[in-house]
Amino acid sequence: MRKRGSAKTSARSRPARRRKSTSAPSSSSRNGEWRQQLAHALDWHEAHVDFEGAVDGVPADARGRKPQGLPYSLWQLLEHMRLAQHDVLDFCRNPKYAEMKWPDDYWPKNEAPPDGAAWERSIADFKRDRGALKALTTDSKIDLLAKIPHGSGQTYLREVLLMIDHNAHHIGELIAVRRALGVWR
Repeated sequence: MRKRGSAKTSARSRPARRRKSTSAPSSSSRNGEWRQQLAHALDWHEAHVDFEGAVDGVPADARGRKPQGLPYSLWQLLEHMRLAQHDVLDFCRNPKYAEMKWPDDYWPKNEAPPDGAAWERSIADFKRDRGALKALTTDSKIDLLAKIPHGSGQTYLREVLLMIDHNAHHIGELIAVRRALGVWR
């Protein structure tokens, strides 16, 4: 039999060693981490193709074609995404926000862009507004759980989540339309 305290004792019987603190990070640190993760989700590409991949390399002659059996052209989807995201951003930032009419103001009337510059401008505007939404998401001065003062109960977090979901859905549609047109990779 060994004496207590001898070199060979079980881990349970030894006095606990001091360990580095395993306490949770400060709430401000954690707040910043989840805000960054939420912002990252706005241009997520870990589970599916991202926006850039969905619109990259689309031939000009395919942008305004509607595949048989599908209701939208690539241009209509791109513009819808841009218009909806701009609307949500405007709602979050503008106390004088004026609600757009659904669905008329959210979908372009024409199946094709007027020219190549309109296509490129729509992509650039979408990215710009997505960047502004990311900045809003990571701005620690904005309480994402707070109700938007000029809204009817919506929170900033709800609007960001809405855009993450909305854009992921339509990115999938962009790819489906490209496949149906035979212009996907």
